[in-house]
Amino acid sequence: MTESFYKAHVFCCNNERPAGHIRGCCREKGGVSLQNYMKVRAKELGIEKTRINKAGCLDRCELGPVMVIYPEGVWYHYATREDVDEILETHLLGGKIVERLQLENDQTELTPAQAESLACVMQCMPPKTEPEETGKEV
Repeated sequence: MTESFYKAHVFCCNNERPAGHIRGCCREKGGVSLQNYMKVRAKELGIEKTRINKAGCLDRCELGPVMVIYPEGVWYHYATREDVDEILETHLLGGKIVERLQLENDQTELTPAQAESLACVMQCMPPKTEPEETGKEV
């Protein structure tokens, strides 16, 4: 039997829903910048045979940003670069699950600690701005 091309495959949700959507989305919670950071940091740490991919909707919007790591099928909520570092170092390098960030298969709400972490991050994010109106018709 041949060895797999990748040892691990990480899918980070980058889905975007319309502003104000009841379920929210991973993109508005910082998913894109965190996934980009994860790619760079994995290379810096020398993590080999691992693919960090952006994904469309993973259908766990209320828990986002979310990622799933295969072949184990472990789901994580993450909100900060420190969370990403811990997942890279503990899970991908150390082979252990980061329990404080792990999402259970039947989980539909963030734990109080996960929600608090996300709320702190969201307060620090700059507000989205609309393009300036020029008064000219297009």
